[in-house]
Amino acid sequence: MVPRTGACKAFACGLRFAKTDPNRKTGETRMNARTDISMKSDEVLRVELEVFRREHRDLDEAIDAIAAKGMGDQLTLQRLKKKKLYLKDMIAQIEDRLYPDIIA
Repeated sequence: MVPRTGACKAFACGLRFAKTDPNRKTGETRMNARTDISMKSDEVLRVELEVFRREHRDLDEAIDAIAAKGMGDQLTLQRLKKKKLYLKDMIAQIEDRLYPDIIA
């Protein structure tokens, strides 16, 4: 193992304390969403926005179908709703970056 120095130590510590996505396996982390968004171009953000909107819409339909049929258990519904809320937050962050509210 290579000894870590300076910035490498800080980077490793930052990863350890990064937010954990509830849908990932234990131990996996993701960087703060705002940091990721600030490093992407507007074109990439527009594509991601459409993907997230589609996923959000699909989850909404899936939740409605499962609830209507009474097939899913509460834990499954709760996980789907949490994922849907996460997507909604990501959509809002991307929209804020692409279309800022500037009061003139």
